[in-house]
Amino acid sequence: MRPEDVYQLTGVTDPRLRPGGEEIAYVVWAIDGDENEYRQSIWLARTDGSQPPRRFTTGKNDAQPRWSPDGTKLGFVSKRGSDEKAHRQLYVMPAGGGEPECLTDLKEDVGEAAWSPDGTRIAFSARVPDEAYEEEDEKKRAPRRFTRLQFKLDSVGWTGDRRRHLYVVPTDGSAPANKNNATQITDGDYEDSHPTWTPDGKSIAFSSARGEHWDIDLIGDVYVVPAEGGEPKRLTPGDSSHYAPSYSPDGKLLAVKWDPGGFDFPRHPQIAVIDAETGGNRRILTASLDRTCDPYPEIREPIWDGDSIVFAIEDAGNIHVYRVAAAGGEPELLTGGEIVLSGYDVRDGQVVRTGSTAPNLAELYADERQLTSIGREFAAGRELVAPERFTAVSKDGTEVEAWIARPAGFEEGKRYPVLLNIHGGPFTQYGNGFFDEAQVYAGGGYAVVYSNPRGSSGYSEEWGRSIMGPGELGPGWGTVDYEDLMAVVDTALERYDFCDPERLGVIGGSYGGYMTSWIVSHTNRFKAACSERAVNQLVSMYGSSDIGWVFKGYHGAFVHDDVETYLQISPWTYAKQIETPLLILHSENDLRCNIEQAEQLFTTLRLLKKDVELVTKVEP
Repeated sequence: MRPEDVYQLTGVTDPRLRPGGEEIAYVVWAIDGDENEYRQSIWLARTDGSQPPRRFTTGKNDAQPRWSPDGTKLGFVSKRGSDEKAHRQLYVMPAGGGEPECLTDLKEDVGEAAWSPDGTRIAFSARVPDEAYEEEDEKKRAPRRFTRLQFKLDSVGWTGDRRRHLYVVPTDGSAPANKNNATQITDGDYEDSHPTWTPDGKSIAFSSARGEHWDIDLIGDVYVVPAEGGEPKRLTPGDSSHYAPSYSPDGKLLAVKWDPGGFDFPRHPQIAVIDAETGGNRRILTASLDRTCDPYPEIREPIWDGDSIVFAIEDAGNIHVYRVAAAGGEPELLTGGEIVLSGYDVRDGQVVRTGSTAPNLAELYADERQLTSIGREFAAGRELVAPERFTAVSKDGTEVEAWIARPAGFEEGKRYPVLLNIHGGPFTQYGNGFFDEAQVYAGGGYAVVYSNPRGSSGYSEEWGRSIMGPGELGPGWGTVDYEDLMAVVDTALERYDFCDPERLGVIGGSYGGYMTSWIVSHTNRFKAACSERAVNQLVSMYGSSDIGWVFKGYHGAFVHDDVETYLQISPWTYAKQIETPLLILHSENDLRCNIEQAEQLFTTLRLLKKDVELVTKVEP
């Protein structure tokens, strides 16, 4: 695989079972290389594989398929027309095919569509821009005014003057799209998401945070609002984080994702049930798994199937689907294997899922039956390398899971340069799915090593929290995680004689960029390094990043209370020690790890006359 091959990547995601269980709607995505944009379309497949899958929509950007309760219609979002500034709107189409009907005409993208139980209305979320956005000339636009944090979000932009709220629109077209008659049912300086209907269709539950200091308390609740709009009522107690609600069929219970919230993370989100009327009697159902029950990126809400709840977990580089009885008991594995899921659904015990098994692109499965072969053409024209799993033993005896991808065109007896690739997060995981970066580097002649050091998700909560601090909470970043990564490299060199110890490189993005910068400021064993969209200086990141200040949860204090700790764990502090030639890559529009993070390290290294290069680009 070569770098330009990324434009040929494709895959499937977001499967949804049609009521009756005989058909699946799902999304096929691809990349338009000329326009440098993703393309999506909705396809249908029979669960028994008796017919070839068929394309259902003809748009270039159709996604989020959602069946009506009776299975006669399919709702979806789409960006159609020639206007480059157009936003995704909500459409409904007969299940037998035909012309889709547009139900909305909003000024921001529509998402999270949820059908009412009787199929007459759809609730959804969309951002509501301030009136100042009516002025297209930015030179004339009024200044933005913020009184709360969480006023910007990476990959979304400014949010403090375009909060996300809920809408309801009839599905029979009685609210003409060109008159924008979708009813906005929540408002205010809050962020609302995850709408779900009460079984009687009278109200909508949703996730939000609406306390006096909601923007800095880091907790969230489930609220309920009448379907016609009105004052939302908080259902959960406001003591932790409840989100992604889902009603039981009889309406008596509400399944939620739950974690303690506040500046106490990382923690494993759990699946819980609460009383749907009072919000009380919270019961955690998944603690025995000791795994995160909310894989990153988020896939979907808990699913009721009879009197049990279906959900996904991260587990040692995989994403698996589990079931647990609402009354309690031990969670049961429904679908496992060496696979990273991108979507799943369940109805009457039947599980459908989309996911990738390395080195293959994501496909659609019904139970264990593979229904698509969308990645066959891509694989047929290239040598894709199946990674090999191995275990390293860290300095203190801790075992660390890792993988190695041999170079494409591998020849016995030949030695190859080794590239250590480090994931972001840090509370995320590398896994057993298709990994485009590893395939490109292997195609370039590298042996690619990657792992899940301490601090990663997919393992015990203790594992994820083991790099908190420094101080009473733990040793901090750049300690045991660094030792784990060095052990992984050492083990690869010892076990695989084709790895050349004299030609080591290191690369990573976000927290992986942090670790790359940290590594080259603490050892000279690598011949070259590439630090991508990195955190290099945690003192300034605290104020420039969209979430920089929340890292009090990891480090135990805000920067303004403990500058020295943040300097102690910043790679920039040790810039004078960097001798490794360093390439710094950074997007100019990154709001998570702002461009200033790259500029600070580059400026310092250049003034020190080090071997450094900065490459930046504006993301489309």
